[in-house]
Amino acid sequence: MDRRESLGILGTTIVGLVAGSSGRAETAAGQSGHNDQAHEECLKACNSCADECAETFHHCVREVASDKQEHAAALRLVADCESFCRLSASMIARMSAFMAYSCAACADACRDCARECGKFDASTMKDCAKACRACEASCRTTVKAMGGHDRADH
Repeated sequence: MDRRESLGILGTTIVGLVAGSSGRAETAAGQSGHNDQAHEECLKACNSCADECAETFHHCVREVASDKQEHAAALRLVADCESFCRLSASMIARMSAFMAYSCAACADACRDCARECGKFDASTMKDCAKACRACEASCRTTVKAMGGHDRADH
């Protein structure tokens, strides 16, 4: 067997595995109360929150650079929250079997980020806190619709 044939077989195998796992994820989600609208709303909330966190990150960088160290904790939280939101959006978009885990973690990150950003008066910080609260609620709803997760009620 030459290299081209081996790559062709490997590619076909990967496509088959991805298709098979996607079907299992959809079946599992369907058995636990899959709701396309809830998933779509959560996907939008995660993307919106990630975008707000990215903007807020830059705001916090400027604040910390101008010696306002009280923004340092928020800087770290918005960076982490953005990462969880982007991960969850990706998991939801492909109906991953692991999206309950990412959404539960995302909800926790959003909760903590909203608390920290809510301490500040700047509109950027308030907008981020609002987006985080909306994303947290949406992620928790999605986790419950999928049958729950041990971290979903924290």
